Amino acid sequence: QARLVESGGGLVQAGGSLRLSCVGSNIDFRLKSATWYRQAPGKQRELVATIASGGAKTYADSVKGRFTISRDSAARSLYLQMNNLKSEYTAVYSCSVDTVWGQGTQVTVSS
Repeated sequence: QARLVESGGGLVQAGGSLRLSCVGSNIDFRLKSATWYRQAPGKQRELVATIASGGAKTYADSVKGRFTISRDSAARSLYLQMNNLKSEYTAVYSCSVDTVWGQGTQVTVSS
């Protein structure tokens, strides 16, 4: 059974950095596109970044230049490096591959 587990969230001051991880079980990130989403309180879930099976990366305009999506060479983990964080980035961040979702990890950015 495929499974995703995120980690790395926490409380950080504005301007700080966090690195989120998403470990997959029975999922090979080289074969599928993988996406990071976030959902802030009272708001709809939004796509943050996607890495295609071939390695192409796309980002939401709001995070371009601040976030970097990557995966490890063994394709067992997905990452989201978040730099120069802003308070409006506070949300639950989740990774997804096809219909498989992780439980999410909370990111709180204090201003």
